[in-house]
Amino acid sequence: MNRIPLEPRRWTRKEYARLGECGIFDHDEPVELIGGDLIVSEPKGTAHATAVGLVQDALRVAFGPGWTVRAQAPVALDEESEPEPDVAVVPGDPREYRDEHPSQAALLVEVSESSLVLDRWRKGSLYARAGVRDYWIVNLIDYVLEVYREPLHDVSGPFGWRYGTVETLTSDATVSPLAKPETHLRVAELLP
Repeated sequence: MNRIPLEPRRWTRKEYARLGECGIFDHDEPVELIGGDLIVSEPKGTAHATAVGLVQDALRVAFGPGWTVRAQAPVALDEESEPEPDVAVVPGDPREYRDEHPSQAALLVEVSESSLVLDRWRKGSLYARAGVRDYWIVNLIDYVLEVYREPLHDVSGPFGWRYGTVETLTSDATVSPLAKPETHLRVAELLP
C-alpha cells in the first residue's frame, strides 16, 4: 500500500483572524499562530501567572512613559505569525494599537515551564527571524532568566534564524534591557 505524505495546512494572519471572527475559537481559547501553524498553549499554573505579573510590573517601572507593556496579547510579527508572548514591551501608548497589533517589540518575554522547549527552539527562531533583538525566557524549571540576543541567520533553526548569544542569569544577577541600558533589574524580581 502506498502512503501519501501528509502536508500540514499553513495559515496566514488574515485567515487566523477570520477563524476567530467566525467563532471557530472560543474568545479565551489559548491558540497562537506560529510560523503558519496553529499552536494550542499549555494551561498556565499559578507560578506562571505570578511570574507574568512580576515581569509586567518590573518592566513598566523600568521602561516608564513612552512604552507599553502588554501581557499575553498578540504581536503581528509577519504574515504567518501572531504569537501572544507572556509579556511584550512595545513603543508608544496603548491607544496606538487599538486598530492593529504591534509589529515591532523592544523586548519579548516568555514564562516557561512545560513550554520551555517550544519557547527556546520554535519561538526563539521565530522572534530572531522577526528581528527581535532582546528575548527573555523566565525559566521556571531551573529558576533562571535566559537572555537571547543578536539574531542571526542559521538554516538549522526552525525558521532559519536563531540568537547568537544566550546568557543564563541566576536570581542574584541583574539584567538591562537593550532598549533601556541604563536600567538594571534584579533577576529575583522576575521570579515567583
